[in-house]
Amino acid sequence: MKIETFHTLEAVLQTGTFAGAARQANVTPSAVSMQMKQLELYLGRPLFDRSGLQARPSALAHEVSATMRQALQNLEALRAGSSIAVEGVVRLGVIESLQPVVLPGIVRFVRERHPRLELRLIRGRSSSLTAAVKAGEIDAALVAQPPTGGSARLRWTPMLRRELVLIAPPTSTEANVASLFRLYDWIRYDRNTVSGAMAAQYVGTHVPEIRGTLEFDSAPAIVAMVSGGLGVSVVQTPDPMVLQGYPVRIVRLGRAAPVLTMALVTRKADDDNRSVAAVRDAMRHTLAGVQRHAVATAH
Repeated sequence: MKIETFHTLEAVLQTGTFAGAARQANVTPSAVSMQMKQLELYLGRPLFDRSGLQARPSALAHEVSATMRQALQNLEALRAGSSIAVEGVVRLGVIESLQPVVLPGIVRFVRERHPRLELRLIRGRSSSLTAAVKAGEIDAALVAQPPTGGSARLRWTPMLRRELVLIAPPTSTEANVASLFRLYDWIRYDRNTVSGAMAAQYVGTHVPEIRGTLEFDSAPAIVAMVSGGLGVSVVQTPDPMVLQGYPVRIVRLGRAAPVLTMALVTRKADDDNRSVAAVRDAMRHTLAGVQRHAVATAH
């Protein structure tokens, strides 16, 4: 079995689809499908449920990926250990909502593996960070990738998929999304953002009646408003630290839930930049750990 097959499986789990894995690996979706079938033949068991429109990974797929992930990382570390040291400065942007999730792991990885590499961290919105990468003001950014795929002038590497959820006041009892919107005002997240636009599209399509609307550009402020019983909102799952101070009910939106793709965006001219590649590896390593924790918690 070729090592690349396990990298492809990891890409499928990260992006959620064969097509997304194909874009990440720069191959065709049919090549991804063939590799997954070869791996299933090797294991003698299916890795995906193919009964729906899209193949859904099974628990075995996650188990295989988790088993091989550390071995692949160890091989990469051995390979990197015999090469030229990575050094210099990388200007890295991360949207505010993901900073608590990724920054500790990325900084730890870089300090341990590449002590001569300096990270300069910048925060901002997806749109401003993407523009800064395009202009050469920063080297890379973890942002929400537009549903259209984003600028073709840039390299988009999918890193994480985040499902939008409905948050409701902690005292609410209504289980139906439509009934919650009839009872409470809708607190929008800024429609100029990727997640805000996706949430607005979902509400416009699936909610027949809206009582009233407010709009904010701060996710923590929205959580606080909802916690205080002032409305409901469709947002990314709030940060656990914010939820400690402002508890809310989290209602899953089911199969129709909008899903954000978080991607590392870089310039294509930096495809061979070792420092940027080191940061990309650090982010993959960190988010793989986050996903393992999420799967373990779900079970």
